[in-house]
Amino acid sequence: MRMRLPSLVGRLVVLALPLCAALALAQAPAPAPALPLPLKDGSLRFMVMGDTGQGDQGQYDTGREMAAVRQKFPFELVIMVGDNMYGADSPADFVKKFEIPYKALSDAGVKFYAALGNHDNPNQRSYGLFNMGGQRYYTFRASPGGLGKIGHGGVRFFAIDSNYLSKEQIDWLSKELGSSGSDWKICFFHHPLYSSGKTHGSALETRAVLEPIFVKNGVNVVLTGHDHIYERIKPQQGIYHFVVGSSGSLRKGDLTRTDMTVKGYDQDYVFMLAEIAGDEMYFAALTRTGQVVDSGVLARPHSAAEAASPTPAPAPSAAPTPVPVPRPTPTPAASPVPSPSPTPKAGPAPKPRPKASPRKTG
Repeated sequence: MRMRLPSLVGRLVVLALPLCAALALAQAPAPAPALPLPLKDGSLRFMVMGDTGQGDQGQYDTGREMAAVRQKFPFELVIMVGDNMYGADSPADFVKKFEIPYKALSDAGVKFYAALGNHDNPNQRSYGLFNMGGQRYYTFRASPGGLGKIGHGGVRFFAIDSNYLSKEQIDWLSKELGSSGSDWKICFFHHPLYSSGKTHGSALETRAVLEPIFVKNGVNVVLTGHDHIYERIKPQQGIYHFVVGSSGSLRKGDLTRTDMTVKGYDQDYVFMLAEIAGDEMYFAALTRTGQVVDSGVLARPHSAAEAASPTPAPAPSAAPTPVPVPRPTPTPAASPVPSPSPTPKAGPAPKPRPKASPRKTG
């Protein structure tokens, strides 16, 4: 019996090793699924996030996932669709609600481009890391491999202040969209023209003002937030619409699927990745845990004017597309869906206004 004990123990060890290995394998975390994005040479890659500025654990978790995803999908810019800073906006608040959660991205040279939401102080347009140039509305061109200022081909973004659609802004938007020769025209702002969110839903008055301008001037994609959900809308008037309002704020169960919903998600924080290559835009919506809740590819619709032209339009001069010149603009009371205001009569320039307090409604 003494001679057989070591042999028995050895056999038990040999049998136990494969079992332990199998258990360890079963308990190991599953590898993250590959992103459904092609990473084509020369493509433009960017991220979209909205309603972020809470400074809480959900925003921090989502920020870490954004940084992790960028290791696999190296996007170069971030579009912010408003409500970038809830509550107070002191220097300490900017650190807590923006600089800390997105530090890894900023340190890597990623540029953020913000639009104002109804919870944002208009003075945030002067915050350097939002890259608004002191303007409530502005435009910039993104070219494959970097940011540029030429006006022909490629992708051009238009940031709109949907809180206050003054005649001055509408005139600017019509002019900039009409003069742009970019293949892709992407507008981003806060209030969605189409949304199935229970809390806010579609901003009908804003739609009545902006949609005719978008259709006339060949806008391809509209990015918004406000409702704290993710939703991809069926193309409307030939335009693709996304609601990305749950990147830092979430209303579980707030999505009511309607006949205009292609895909929606309201169970966790979501941000969106996008890649434009030629006439195709690939996209993927991810949660803070890396789960892909929506993805696909969109073909660029050709405008009626483009289809009617037998030959490509001649390239414009190398001069950069003009951007709005800073001028004092009155800060109105908060209003989520205002109509255009009449053109004010000429008069002396107003004196500098004191710092506005953060908006509390909406």
